[in-house]
Amino acid sequence: MGSYFDDRSMLREVHRERVLALSGGRALLMMAAHPVAWQGFFRSTASLHEPYERLQRASVVLQTITWGDRARADRMCAHVRKAHRGARGTLEDGTPYRADDPELLLWILASIVDSAMLVFERWVRPMTDEERERYWQDWRLVGKLFAIPYRASPRTHDDFRAYMEHMVAHELEVVPQARELSRKIVLDPPVPKPYRPLIEVANVVTAGTLPPRVRQMYGLSWDPLREVGLRVNAEWSRRVLLPLLPEGLRLAPGARAAA
Repeated sequence: MGSYFDDRSMLREVHRERVLALSGGRALLMMAAHPVAWQGFFRSTASLHEPYERLQRASVVLQTITWGDRARADRMCAHVRKAHRGARGTLEDGTPYRADDPELLLWILASIVDSAMLVFERWVRPMTDEERERYWQDWRLVGKLFAIPYRASPRTHDDFRAYMEHMVAHELEVVPQARELSRKIVLDPPVPKPYRPLIEVANVVTAGTLPPRVRQMYGLSWDPLREVGLRVNAEWSRRVLLPLLPEGLRLAPGARAAA
């Protein structure tokens, strides 16, 4: 039956790069800065490990959509949609919550897309306007598989940028509980000591790539010296490191398996 995407798609072009893993922390903090997403996803977490288990399951589905068989991807997405339909209730302030709300799902997807594009363009290579448009259209299809109808998602990449700017400027709010738990989950996760240096590198990327308003709401410090250091690191990685890496180290597991 084939796959939803082929090697000409921008979705594969971007997500074949292992360095895209650096976008994960930023995406999570962006999601948690949405009050409803925070209460619906993070606040219901029973332990610090559960978000990673959820994200791992979501990653498997996304990899299947990107690289795998279409029939298997359809079965997995149907299971996710069914789970979302059953997740609903009322938040503490009385706001109704539905995990299958297209507006909420759009913010979750948009946080992933925006973070992935930023890391790809800084650490791999800049995109052309045409490539950005193709990438967003690929994600619109992914969103449709997760029950975000085309009418509910920004029509073009320019519309997507306008949506992100509006959300960051007017709709996001990091409540104290979200700040505390999200920082524990993202910035100080329960990992073995040998992995701590990798977490510190990821934390610098996460803090440095957040929109300034969101970074301030999380209480993360930043300064011009760190900004220069981050940009030098990204430039060095893009121009020197990545071109020299063998595919076994550079490519994400899904891309290697497809190859």
